[in-house]
Amino acid sequence: MKPRIIFYGRVSTARQGRSALGLDAQREAVTRFAKAEGLQIAAEFVEVETGKGHDALDRRPKLAAALKAARKFGGPIIVAKLDRLSRDVHFISGLMCEKVPFVVAELGPDVDPFMLHVYAAIAEKERRVIAQRTRDALAAAKARGVKLGNPLGGTANKQAANAYAESLRSVVEPIKDLSTRRIAAHLNEGGHTTQRGGQWSSVTVMRLLDRLKLR
Repeated sequence: MKPRIIFYGRVSTARQGRSALGLDAQREAVTRFAKAEGLQIAAEFVEVETGKGHDALDRRPKLAAALKAARKFGGPIIVAKLDRLSRDVHFISGLMCEKVPFVVAELGPDVDPFMLHVYAAIAEKERRVIAQRTRDALAAAKARGVKLGNPLGGTANKQAANAYAESLRSVVEPIKDLSTRRIAAHLNEGGHTTQRGGQWSSVTVMRLLDRLKLR
Protein backbone atom coordinates (compact mmCIF):
# COMPACT_ATOMS: atom_id res chain seq x y z
CA MET A 1 0.00 0.00 0.00
CA LYS A 2 1.25 3.48 -0.87
CA PRO A 3 2.10 5.85 2.00
CA ARG A 4 -0.93 8.05 2.70
CA ILE A 5 -1.02 11.82 2.91
CA ILE A 6 -3.61 14.47 3.74
CA PHE A 7 -4.24 17.28 1.25
CA TYR A 8 -5.01 20.68 2.76
CA GLY A 9 -6.12 23.48 0.45
CA ARG A 10 -7.07 27.03 1.32
CA VAL A 11 -8.66 29.96 -0.45
CA SER A 12 -8.86 33.38 1.12
CA THR A 13 -12.39 34.62 0.52
CA ALA A 14 -15.91 33.26 0.31
CA ARG A 15 -16.01 34.33 -3.34
CA GLN A 16 -12.91 32.28 -4.13
CA GLY A 17 -14.41 29.37 -2.24
CA ARG A 18 -17.57 29.44 -4.33
CA SER A 19 -15.69 29.77 -7.60
CA ALA A 20 -12.85 27.39 -6.65
CA LEU A 21 -10.48 30.13 -7.81
CA GLY A 22 -7.00 28.81 -7.17
CA LEU A 23 -8.19 25.59 -5.57
CA ASP A 24 -8.00 23.52 -8.74
CA ALA A 25 -4.39 24.61 -9.21
CA GLN A 26 -3.56 23.61 -5.63
CA ARG A 27 -5.22 20.23 -6.03
CA GLU A 28 -3.48 19.63 -9.35
CA ALA A 29 -0.06 20.48 -7.88
CA VAL A 30 -0.55 18.15 -4.92
CA THR A 31 -1.94 15.34 -7.08
CA ARG A 32 1.03 15.63 -9.44
CA PHE A 33 3.44 15.62 -6.49
CA ALA A 34 1.77 12.59 -4.90
CA LYS A 35 1.97 10.65 -8.15
CA ALA A 36 5.64 11.48 -8.63
CA GLU A 37 6.50 10.45 -5.07
CA GLY A 38 4.36 7.32 -5.00
CA LEU A 39 1.95 8.67 -2.37
CA GLN A 40 -1.78 8.22 -1.91
CA ILE A 41 -4.08 11.12 -0.94
CA ALA A 42 -6.16 9.63 1.86
CA ALA A 43 -8.31 12.68 2.61
CA GLU A 44 -8.85 16.25 1.49
CA PHE A 45 -9.68 19.31 3.57
CA VAL A 46 -10.42 22.69 2.02
CA GLU A 47 -10.59 25.89 4.05
CA VAL A 48 -12.43 29.02 2.99
CA GLU A 49 -11.31 31.68 5.44
CA THR A 50 -12.48 35.26 5.64
CA GLY A 51 -11.64 38.30 7.73
CA LYS A 52 -8.75 38.85 10.08
CA GLY A 53 -7.28 36.44 12.55
CA HIS A 54 -7.15 33.59 10.05
CA ASP A 55 -3.79 32.42 11.40
CA ALA A 56 -5.34 31.28 14.66
CA LEU A 57 -5.83 27.52 14.56
CA ASP A 58 -9.25 27.81 16.18
CA ARG A 59 -10.29 29.87 13.14
CA ARG A 60 -9.11 27.11 10.82
CA PRO A 61 -11.48 24.19 11.59
CA LYS A 62 -10.51 22.37 8.39
CA LEU A 63 -6.82 22.56 9.25
CA ALA A 64 -7.59 21.24 12.73
CA ALA A 65 -9.52 18.39 11.11
CA ALA A 66 -6.61 17.74 8.74
CA LEU A 67 -4.25 17.47 11.72
CA LYS A 68 -6.58 14.94 13.33
CA ALA A 69 -6.78 12.91 10.12
CA ALA A 70 -3.00 12.98 9.67
CA ARG A 71 -2.55 11.52 13.14
CA LYS A 72 -5.11 8.83 12.33
CA PHE A 73 -3.46 7.82 9.05
CA GLY A 74 0.07 8.34 10.31
CA GLY A 75 1.03 10.50 7.34
CA PRO A 76 1.95 14.11 6.64
CA ILE A 77 -0.24 17.02 5.60
CA ILE A 78 0.64 18.29 2.14
CA VAL A 79 -0.04 21.74 0.72
CA ALA A 80 0.69 23.11 -2.71
CA LYS A 81 2.48 26.22 -1.44
CA LEU A 82 3.66 27.33 2.00
CA ASP A 83 1.37 30.36 2.00
CA ARG A 84 -1.62 27.99 1.93
CA LEU A 85 -0.63 27.26 5.52
CA SER A 86 0.41 30.78 6.48
CA ARG A 87 2.85 33.62 5.94
CA ASP A 88 3.14 34.03 9.70
CA VAL A 89 6.29 32.55 11.25
CA HIS A 90 4.69 32.24 14.69
CA PHE A 91 1.76 30.28 13.25
CA ILE A 92 4.09 27.97 11.32
CA SER A 93 6.07 27.37 14.51
CA GLY A 94 2.87 26.46 16.32
CA LEU A 95 2.01 23.95 13.63
CA MET A 96 5.43 22.34 13.98
CA CYS A 97 4.60 21.77 17.66
CA GLU A 98 1.61 19.66 16.62
CA LYS A 99 4.07 16.84 15.82
CA VAL A 100 2.49 16.30 12.42
CA PRO A 101 4.88 16.59 9.45
CA PHE A 102 4.05 19.08 6.73
CA VAL A 103 5.15 18.76 3.12
CA VAL A 104 5.06 21.63 0.62
CA ALA A 105 4.73 20.33 -2.93
CA GLU A 106 6.37 23.44 -4.37
CA LEU A 107 9.48 22.93 -2.18
CA GLY A 108 9.87 19.19 -2.62
CA PRO A 109 9.76 16.23 -0.22
CA ASP A 110 13.03 16.77 1.64
CA VAL A 111 12.61 20.23 3.18
CA ASP A 112 13.06 19.98 6.94
CA PRO A 113 11.08 22.00 9.53
CA PHE A 114 13.90 24.49 9.98
CA MET A 115 13.77 25.45 6.32
CA LEU A 116 9.99 25.79 6.51
CA HIS A 117 10.57 28.40 9.22
CA VAL A 118 13.05 30.18 6.94
CA TYR A 119 10.64 30.20 4.00
CA ALA A 120 7.83 31.38 6.29
CA ALA A 121 10.02 34.26 7.47
CA ILE A 122 10.65 35.25 3.84
CA ALA A 123 6.90 35.09 3.12
CA GLU A 124 6.14 37.21 6.17
CA LYS A 125 8.64 39.79 4.99
CA GLU A 126 7.03 39.74 1.55
CA ARG A 127 3.62 40.43 3.13
CA ARG A 128 5.02 43.50 4.88
CA VAL A 129 6.60 44.70 1.64
CA ILE A 130 3.27 44.35 -0.18
CA ALA A 131 1.50 46.33 2.54
CA GLN A 132 4.13 49.07 2.37
CA ARG A 133 3.96 49.16 -1.43
CA THR A 134 0.21 49.68 -1.24
CA ARG A 135 0.58 52.46 1.33
CA ASP A 136 3.23 54.16 -0.82
CA ALA A 137 1.02 53.90 -3.90
CA LEU A 138 -1.91 55.43 -2.03
CA ALA A 139 0.31 58.23 -0.76
CA ALA A 140 1.55 58.91 -4.29
CA ALA A 141 -2.02 58.99 -5.58
CA LYS A 142 -2.99 61.43 -2.87
CA ALA A 143 -0.01 63.63 -3.73
CA ARG A 144 -1.21 63.74 -7.34
CA GLY A 145 -4.51 65.11 -6.11
CA VAL A 146 -6.52 61.92 -6.27
CA LYS A 147 -9.32 62.13 -3.72
CA LEU A 148 -9.18 59.14 -1.41
CA GLY A 149 -12.11 57.89 0.58
CA ASN A 150 -15.83 58.06 -0.08
CA PRO A 151 -18.51 58.96 2.44
CA LEU A 152 -20.77 56.38 0.81
CA GLY A 153 -18.29 53.70 1.80
CA GLY A 154 -17.38 50.56 -0.12
CA THR A 155 -14.52 52.14 -2.09
CA ALA A 156 -11.52 51.81 0.23
CA ASN A 157 -10.61 48.34 -1.01
CA LYS A 158 -11.10 49.40 -4.62
CA GLN A 159 -8.81 52.39 -4.14
CA ALA A 160 -6.15 50.21 -2.55
CA ALA A 161 -6.44 47.73 -5.43
CA ASN A 162 -6.21 50.51 -8.00
CA ALA A 163 -3.18 51.99 -6.24
CA TYR A 164 -1.46 48.60 -6.13
CA ALA A 165 -2.21 48.06 -9.82
CA GLU A 166 -0.72 51.46 -10.60
CA SER A 167 2.48 50.45 -8.83
CA LEU A 168 2.84 47.65 -11.40
CA ARG A 169 2.10 49.77 -14.47
CA SER A 170 5.74 50.11 -15.50
CA VAL A 171 6.10 46.32 -15.43
CA VAL A 172 2.86 45.48 -17.22
CA GLU A 173 2.54 48.20 -19.84
CA PRO A 174 5.47 47.05 -22.02
CA ILE A 175 4.02 43.51 -22.20
CA LYS A 176 0.30 44.36 -22.31
CA ASP A 177 -0.11 42.87 -25.80
CA LEU A 178 1.01 39.40 -24.70
CA SER A 179 -1.55 36.80 -23.71
CA THR A 180 -2.79 37.07 -20.13
CA ARG A 181 -1.21 33.70 -19.42
CA ARG A 182 2.22 34.92 -20.54
CA ILE A 183 1.82 38.16 -18.59
CA ALA A 184 0.98 36.12 -15.49
CA ALA A 185 4.08 34.00 -16.01
CA HIS A 186 6.22 37.12 -16.46
CA LEU A 187 4.91 38.65 -13.23
CA ASN A 188 5.37 35.43 -11.27
CA GLU A 189 8.89 34.87 -12.59
CA GLY A 190 9.76 38.46 -11.72
CA GLY A 191 8.70 37.97 -8.11
CA HIS A 192 5.68 40.25 -8.39
CA THR A 193 2.72 39.00 -6.38
CA THR A 194 -0.93 39.93 -6.42
CA GLN A 195 -2.14 42.43 -3.84
CA ARG A 196 -3.00 39.51 -1.56
CA GLY A 197 0.45 38.04 -1.99
CA GLY A 198 -0.58 35.20 -4.29
CA GLN A 199 0.49 34.01 -7.73
CA TRP A 200 -0.85 35.66 -10.87
CA SER A 201 -3.26 33.85 -13.17
CA SER A 202 -5.03 34.79 -16.40
CA VAL A 203 -8.05 35.93 -14.38
CA THR A 204 -6.10 38.20 -12.03
CA VAL A 205 -4.08 39.60 -14.94
CA MET A 206 -7.31 40.50 -16.76
CA ARG A 207 -8.47 42.38 -13.68
CA LEU A 208 -5.11 44.14 -13.45
CA LEU A 209 -5.27 45.20 -17.10
CA ASP A 210 -8.81 46.47 -16.58
CA ARG A 211 -7.74 48.54 -13.58
CA LEU A 212 -4.89 50.02 -15.60
CA LYS A 213 -7.19 50.52 -18.61
CA LEU A 214 -4.78 48.56 -20.79
CA ARG A 215 -7.46 46.36 -22.39
